[in-house]
Amino acid sequence: MPIITRIEVYKFNIPLQAPVTIAIGTIEEARNILVKIHTSDGLYGTGEGAPFWMIVGETQATAYAAAYDLAKLLIGKNPLDLESCMAAMDKYLSANPTVKSTFDMALYDLAAKYANMPLYQFLGGTNRPIVTDETIYISSPEAMAADAIKIKERGAEAIKVKLGTNAPDDIKRIAAIRKAIGDAIPIRTDANQGWDYVSALKVLNTIADWNVEYCEQPVKHWDYAHMARLRQNARVPVCADESLFSPQDAVKLASQQAVDYFNIKLSKSGGLRNAVKINAIAEGAGIRCMIGCMSESRLGISANAHFASALHNVVFYDLDSPFEHAQDPILGGINYQNHYQVIIPDSPGHGADVDMAYLQQMESFVIE
Repeated sequence: MPIITRIEVYKFNIPLQAPVTIAIGTIEEARNILVKIHTSDGLYGTGEGAPFWMIVGETQATAYAAAYDLAKLLIGKNPLDLESCMAAMDKYLSANPTVKSTFDMALYDLAAKYANMPLYQFLGGTNRPIVTDETIYISSPEAMAADAIKIKERGAEAIKVKLGTNAPDDIKRIAAIRKAIGDAIPIRTDANQGWDYVSALKVLNTIADWNVEYCEQPVKHWDYAHMARLRQNARVPVCADESLFSPQDAVKLASQQAVDYFNIKLSKSGGLRNAVKINAIAEGAGIRCMIGCMSESRLGISANAHFASALHNVVFYDLDSPFEHAQDPILGGINYQNHYQVIIPDSPGHGADVDMAYLQQMESFVIE
């Protein structure tokens, strides 16, 4: 039986090409967490979490501190007993999904390597085609329209547009984008909790005829009642993002018929173990899913892509965070063909690692 013998934890910082702004704040750098879990057989698995503090309530500093205790907890355990490892972390530490997702990803990477399978196969699926959208962040209508033109010229099949400031300005943003690029390319909107019910209804019913596929999180994450009202009265489908962390959240949203779609993110769900459960609940309720991202590198995106490839109920793909990064320290992992097609490796595990020369610049600790 293999045991966990060594765990390395890194503050994993990646500069962005430019700050990105959404309704609830601005990000100036990807400040992530990276974990390497080594076993007595000489194998290791790697995981990455992106603690987006405005959504998950974790920062890099809190995740790094929590990772010390979680690493001590896992030393000596069987890495292939995924249920026991994850249950131990859940029992020890409430919430904190991003730091848990980091360990979860590394454990699944290891388990797939022991099985000599790519992660998608370990999860019971196949390597199927995935095409990501690309995100336009909040700016003036003119600047966002200019970004949309560039994305269209790169061959995007769908564009994600961040909204959530106020109804008149957000309507102008979509109108400007549609005028610039025409009606053919679907738009996926994301308000990041920025509207109240009245504003959300006004925006969504105004833009409904402009080939808008759905809107993520139009109102506050706790406001299930108005999510359900919007689903009934808005002419744009509603997708849960910040309202959906756990399988328990998935049950509540499904039972209240509050949304049309679920946005699953590994850094938000606590990792692959919970993401699989959320998708199963969604599928049982007739709810299709999307795979989303925070600010992960290609390593974290690789695990997200394997998950999406394996589970056919996942039909929308938002895996574009590496587009914003000024550096790419990842070895192996997914690649982007023709900019938007996500090419998933067939090597065991999720197939990604980090350039050690890059990691050695980062603050870190080791538990043995």
